[in-house]
Amino acid sequence: MSLFLPHHSLLRFSAKPSDFEILAIIGKGTFGKVLLAKLKSDNKFYAVKVLQKKIILRKKEQKNIMAERNVLLKSMKHPFLVGLHYSFQTPEKLYFVMDYVNGGELFYHLQREHCFSEPRARFYTAELASAIGYLHSHNIVYRDLKPENVLLDSEGHVVLTDFGLCKEGIDPESTTSTFCGTPEYLAPEVLKQQPYDHTVDWWCLGTVLYEMIYGLPPFYSQDMSEMYDNILHRPLSVPGGASSVACDLLMGLLQKDQHRRLGAIADFLEVKNHTFFSPINWDDLYHRRIKPPYNPNVVSVLDVIINIWFCYLWVYHAYLKRIIANLYTSIFIW
Repeated sequence: MSLFLPHHSLLRFSAKPSDFEILAIIGKGTFGKVLLAKLKSDNKFYAVKVLQKKIILRKKEQKNIMAERNVLLKSMKHPFLVGLHYSFQTPEKLYFVMDYVNGGELFYHLQREHCFSEPRARFYTAELASAIGYLHSHNIVYRDLKPENVLLDSEGHVVLTDFGLCKEGIDPESTTSTFCGTPEYLAPEVLKQQPYDHTVDWWCLGTVLYEMIYGLPPFYSQDMSEMYDNILHRPLSVPGGASSVACDLLMGLLQKDQHRRLGAIADFLEVKNHTFFSPINWDDLYHRRIKPPYNPNVVSVLDVIINIWFCYLWVYHAYLKRIIANLYTSIFIW
């Protein structure tokens, strides 16, 4: 069964599985796996996401997969969004051939170092804000911003990936209401199952910035019901150690009322003009002319394969905890 149209005309040519040499499995998920592969014609490396059609159909996820592909096609033009180079299918599988980003997950680096310096957190937050702003300019709400979905490339720039929860067609006046996301990063309006808009992404950005500075999401608790209550009702606590402008930005992004949240009026323009980002030249940032504060020092593909397995061992307990949290979320909403 064909789940989407033949290969998009903007991409270079229609590929097939035999065009690639598979080197390693670098990820697994509900619908399939992600492979490290080399294109035989030019010896370039790619991440190939292979999805099982029967699982997609059984879970009725066709629309989400199509949305992910559409977002991937649009993201090729932005430096901090993973790009799609080829997409094709066989009778049983779908293939997305994407940028191979080899500096490791931001989640891994954050777990290893516990927290980042404020300049480092500002750099990552600025690049993420630029990516989110670009998606919003195409009427796309991302809805699942978290450190696990942010990769570092070989130079240390961020690359936002995993567009499975994106919602298309959300212009500045539109809302959506689907309950989705990761528990620690859910905005209050999502938990309340109220209509929400693009400001949900600015809440998530604030949560990620808070975690980068302080080591944990702002309303985190091992007790899931307590964490949800914190998100809904507990005032934001900003401990010492951060600058006044960082605290002000956090207060703006983590405003529980989405209509008063930073970004509610002018979206990305409002966020980028905050004083916290005054050291950032946004044109230089977009063109990757700012040297990243951390270099993953990736030398070869072999280094990356070793790092992937080390990363799995390092954060296994955290992934398991979040899987359990997602199950709890489903039960909570039901």
